[in-house]
Amino acid sequence: MYQINALNGELLKHESAAFSGGFLGEVSPVFSETVVALDSTGLILLTISFQNGKISFQQTPISNLVKDSFGPAKIIPSSVTGIFAIKMNAVTIVIRVTDENKMEVVEKTNHETSISDALSISEGQQAFALVQHAGHEIHLRVKLAHNWDDNLLKESVKMDQHRGLVHKIYINNYIRTDKSYGFRALIVMEDDSLLLLQQGEIVWSREDGLASIIDVTTSELPVERDGVSVAKVEHNLFEWLKGHMLKLKGTLMLASPQDIAAIQSMRLKNSEKSKMTRDHNGFRKLLIVLTRAGKLFALHTGDGHIVWSHLLQSLQKSKMCQHPIGLNLYKWQVPHHHAMDENPSVLVIGKCGPSSDAPGALSFVDTYTGKELSSLSLVHSVAQVIPLPYTDSTEQRLHLLIDADKHAHVYPKTPEAISIFEREFSNIYWYSVEDDNGIIKGHALRGKCTGEVADEVCFDTRELWSIVFPSESEKIIATVTRKLNEVVHTQAKVIADQEVMYKYISRNLLFVATVALKGSGEIGSVTPEESWLVAYLIDTVTGRILHRVTHHGSQGPVHAVFSENWVVYHYFNLKAHRYEMSVIEIYDQSRADNKDVWKLVLGKHNLTSPISLYSRPDVITKSQSYFFTHSVKTIAVTSTTKGISSKQLLIGTIGDQVLALDKRFLDPRRTVNPTQAEKEEGIIPLTDSLPIIPQSYVTHALRVEGLRGIITVPAKLESTTLIFAHGVDLFFTQLAPSRTYDSLTDDFNYALLLITIVALMAAIFVTWTLSERKELQENWR
Repeated sequence: MYQINALNGELLKHESAAFSGGFLGEVSPVFSETVVALDSTGLILLTISFQNGKISFQQTPISNLVKDSFGPAKIIPSSVTGIFAIKMNAVTIVIRVTDENKMEVVEKTNHETSISDALSISEGQQAFALVQHAGHEIHLRVKLAHNWDDNLLKESVKMDQHRGLVHKIYINNYIRTDKSYGFRALIVMEDDSLLLLQQGEIVWSREDGLASIIDVTTSELPVERDGVSVAKVEHNLFEWLKGHMLKLKGTLMLASPQDIAAIQSMRLKNSEKSKMTRDHNGFRKLLIVLTRAGKLFALHTGDGHIVWSHLLQSLQKSKMCQHPIGLNLYKWQVPHHHAMDENPSVLVIGKCGPSSDAPGALSFVDTYTGKELSSLSLVHSVAQVIPLPYTDSTEQRLHLLIDADKHAHVYPKTPEAISIFEREFSNIYWYSVEDDNGIIKGHALRGKCTGEVADEVCFDTRELWSIVFPSESEKIIATVTRKLNEVVHTQAKVIADQEVMYKYISRNLLFVATVALKGSGEIGSVTPEESWLVAYLIDTVTGRILHRVTHHGSQGPVHAVFSENWVVYHYFNLKAHRYEMSVIEIYDQSRADNKDVWKLVLGKHNLTSPISLYSRPDVITKSQSYFFTHSVKTIAVTSTTKGISSKQLLIGTIGDQVLALDKRFLDPRRTVNPTQAEKEEGIIPLTDSLPIIPQSYVTHALRVEGLRGIITVPAKLESTTLIFAHGVDLFFTQLAPSRTYDSLTDDFNYALLLITIVALMAAIFVTWTLSERKELQENWR
């Protein structure tokens, strides 16, 4: 116990006392000088008093209060004077503490219960709310702290089960016209949604779980079917007539507020953007997002509305899983044209607890309906997930799950999937990074599991190589690799003088950034002489370090992005007191004989010769560094369907905006005075810093508050990429890095084009008529 002077912070008194039984969980204050806690067994309630500057304990066995009590209890904290609650298994018990520190049970229920903090409504009177969840309804009661028997308010509200249980409740009061007290309740649900309740109704609700997105993937919308039923035609005819009647009322200014709202709703419904079918350009998609609360949302890219939402059972708190955690989201089944009757689905991976050996949980969800198709509670942990580039006959993608004991498990657990996996057994490699220990390891498969973990889908692994960074000098702070689904249009890069350089394209390249041990703290915590940053390019199949560069006097944090044959990373330069961005490009010299373009045209090249990562690669690298004005939160790169369009870096700045920076500004071949051939190639003259062009902000004047991630998705149009940025806010837009060279712009003047065509046709007809008449006159002569 500490007694502190609130004016100057001076410690006035300090007392301590030991309790041999120990303590468990949280404490709940019941009076200004009294708190309630549990002993280490969870079976005895302790009343701890701090009266007269002394600490005293009073023990009350829970069995004395509740006859049929069993199992350890848990305190539900509350700030209501004289009231607290405990939970034993599925039973919630509300207990009142008297002035003499005696306890009595005032309520016992099998429903999930939440208690609000106390609200002072008048001098000496405190009110609090009690919410109980019973099936599809929640029961809200507001009581006075000193009078349990009477209710100031009692209401029941129907609740969507996909919101889960009530997590927290807050109340405030207002004075009704009859001078009595009315209450509003703000409820936080298990899925992190907010609801305001008043007079037995949900006044409004907000899906604030979307402010804590942990992973994102996309799904195509269904194909628009040809032909409609008679019932649908009749329904559409009725809607058409209804819509025209409403529009007529609106034009004549006879529409009521309800009619105006209906007109706006119909306009949104009939909008091309919000249709629930695929469009020709691939702009309409579903964004499938997983939140920290374990809820899955499908967002329509057209207008951002929520198509469906589902709180996953496998990620809800239960007796078997007290602390569920959502991990990742993967595409599970993506049906193509020969299997369009199947709906696409996603795989959600989670685990039961923060420890590395906590058992995993899998959920399979239909992306069109949001229905949870099935779920699995795993007996093994999930330390790493590797989506494999193989699918079975039903288009289900194979995934390899690595547990904490380095065993590999194949999903789906079907004979066909296992046979495909065994056929590609020798071609599967992966790596693991141990940040704390400074170790990177390469792994491969060895054979079927033996011993207690023997299973048809379980395989033992073997370590191929390891790189150990000295703990006294280097610490791993960032690792990044290429996207698995990235498309590279061509390996060849034509440079000045018609020469060809060949990109070193490998999905097995890993970028690693390390800093000096002293430099791993905050920026400015060390001198430039004490800190350095080292960047590595590592082949994850062989463990070979292909490139290494040291930036002296530099410090993290490091944000990086890897695309094609180049990597860009952002860090802080202590010597210059400025942020920097560096680029490394890696090229394949083993194809140097094919530099002549004519050899490619005539087919005299060695591009079809096989490549093995085990043969020592002949590579060269080009690198350059530039000053950059902003601190960075995240970096991404645009992606298009064929990889033809130029690349742009999408930089999430410290100001929560997204900046698009042309990759040409980060070309390592930039020089102060480029030659005419280099200018024709598009090489920009060298400057010491990267330009910040105000028009390049993708978010314009908007801020994506609390920006955490940027996702890019290719559209069907090669020129266009779709961008989704998430944080507390969500932001979606389209971007054309090389301009819209394959489509007409939205402001294209179709009327002028039509008039021009009609005029040309008229001119052709008139000219043809005059020509015929002239030819006829010539013949008569």
